[in-house]
Amino acid sequence: MSVIGGQVAPGPGGLCQKGWTAGELLRHPGRLTTPLLHGEPVSWDEALDFVAARIRSYEPDEVAVFGGGGLTNEKAYALGKFARVALRTSQIDYNGRFCMSSAAAAGNRAFGLDRGLPFPLTDLRSADTVLLAGSNPAETMPPFLRHLEGPRLIVIDPRRTPTAERATLHLQPAPGTDLALALGLLHTAVIEGLVDKEYISSRTTGFDDAWRVAAQWWPEHTERVTGVSAADQRAAVEMLAGRSYVLTGRGSEQHASGTDTVSAFINLALALGLPGRAGSGYGCLTGQGNGQGGREHGQKADQLPGYRKIDDPVARRHVMDVWGVSELPGPGRSAYELLMAEDVRAMLVFGSNPVVSAPRASGVADRFKALDLLVVADFVLSETAALADVVFPVTQWAEEDGTMTNLEGRIIRRRKALDPPAGVRSDLELLNGLASRLGVSTGFPVVPQEVFEELRRASAGGLADYSGITYERLESEQLHWPVPSTEHPGTPRLFLDRFAHADGLARFVPVDHRGPAEPPDDEFPLQATTGRVLQHYQSGAQTRRIGELLKAVPEMYVEVHPDTASRAGLEAGGLAHVVSRRGRVTAVVRCVPSMRADAVFLPFHFPGDGRANLLTNPALDPTSRMPEFKVCAVRLERA
Repeated sequence: MSVIGGQVAPGPGGLCQKGWTAGELLRHPGRLTTPLLHGEPVSWDEALDFVAARIRSYEPDEVAVFGGGGLTNEKAYALGKFARVALRTSQIDYNGRFCMSSAAAAGNRAFGLDRGLPFPLTDLRSADTVLLAGSNPAETMPPFLRHLEGPRLIVIDPRRTPTAERATLHLQPAPGTDLALALGLLHTAVIEGLVDKEYISSRTTGFDDAWRVAAQWWPEHTERVTGVSAADQRAAVEMLAGRSYVLTGRGSEQHASGTDTVSAFINLALALGLPGRAGSGYGCLTGQGNGQGGREHGQKADQLPGYRKIDDPVARRHVMDVWGVSELPGPGRSAYELLMAEDVRAMLVFGSNPVVSAPRASGVADRFKALDLLVVADFVLSETAALADVVFPVTQWAEEDGTMTNLEGRIIRRRKALDPPAGVRSDLELLNGLASRLGVSTGFPVVPQEVFEELRRASAGGLADYSGITYERLESEQLHWPVPSTEHPGTPRLFLDRFAHADGLARFVPVDHRGPAEPPDDEFPLQATTGRVLQHYQSGAQTRRIGELLKAVPEMYVEVHPDTASRAGLEAGGLAHVVSRRGRVTAVVRCVPSMRADAVFLPFHFPGDGRANLLTNPALDPTSRMPEFKVCAVRLERA
């Protein structure tokens, strides 16, 4: 692709509307080009000196770092190192915790390793059937759809999304019942004799325990809980018996039982004999630009580079040797817990806008206002940056080199195309400037390739081993991790011979349906679910500044079944209040006949009183610490 006239010209890979308009933002009049101190422009030296002086006045764990899944591998790696070496704090996590953490936890316990897709995307084209559980790529990732043109498509989603419109079979469960549906599908597969007994015996362990739970979920019982007919459950399982893939997305994961929900879909895939076989498998679709690589190299509270666990003594020793330090802090808090921690006095935010994107967003905003010091690195004045004591203007995608790792585990070179505006520096330069002022004069290079060379050594021997990858190899080769040496060809397909557990077997995990943490009641009789739309992305801080995108979707709206709207005294095009126990959102009413009568949908891209996350429930998954974004109890009121 190329940048032409402020827009990105589509290349052979194809782009969505967000992609072909992305160039507009690079020279947007709202672009930040000088640091801000208490809202006033200052020099970089003045801003860096101020932040460093304030940080030196705190204890290490009173300072926290919050990163982002859009940072390059080099920046994510450097951020994790900066927190633990320069700040000496354990308090670091990132917004990817809100994205794929449940799938990562489920993948690790089932397979011993988490890589979004353990196979190339192109493998999907030859499948007979692909099941998408809680994913809407027609809006969130349109170029992905070209890989789904051949297979029959099963879509599990409470809404009749544009993706569901393309499906051979759409299963429309009540919000918060995906786990029950997965158990019902496993039950049907067993009763109908469609499970692969030889595969279960030779390549897995734990089936009997998982079946004892699923045995209770016969199709008619599952229908009563989920609303999905027994006939459709049987049809789905019959379609999956063959060369098939089971893929999960945020709709399955963003629950207080998200890890168990993904485990239930993995159990279904294992029972059918899909993972670790050419032409079939299980995978998870990433949600951010570097959703995979962003969680592999150390900006997550419990991880070190190479997907190492921070509480593993061997992993700690390896990384300490690479970094030249004698100690490291231990695990920190997960994202929401970190954002709300009252003993944190200073917060540094990179590549994220949690005032809009975090659950119970009003509480996060209040907590940020109570901090002694809030520092934000961004390139526009996001809602979070607007609250900051110090804002640093940083480079963007077309203005920097680096690497990113896509959902297949394939490492991609990002090449600098433009010089940034005068006064703008990279995140690596920002970290270098702060580290040197905190007394760490070496170890934070500003050249991405130098950072990557150290990342290679730090990841060597880890699950996500990048040690055999070089910038030079990426010029001519497609490399999927692990790549343990420069002679190794990479690993596009994992698990063909064995899974990553010591015994080589995949694990069935017994899980049961618990339902939403906050079920509907007389006061709040409806269930709200949230998601993305085609024209906007994440908190909307960038896409809402692009005229073409804002014109297409200019304001907050709520999708409601016409009968539900009528009972609430609402009309299409009018305003409604959507109210939960945590907040109130004002939105334009859209009457959608395909909506379930017990559910409403809100996009989460809008600020102010239109923030969907004013409503959402911060109840956390006990394993992944994922908040329950996808379902909360609400009522509708006429505005």
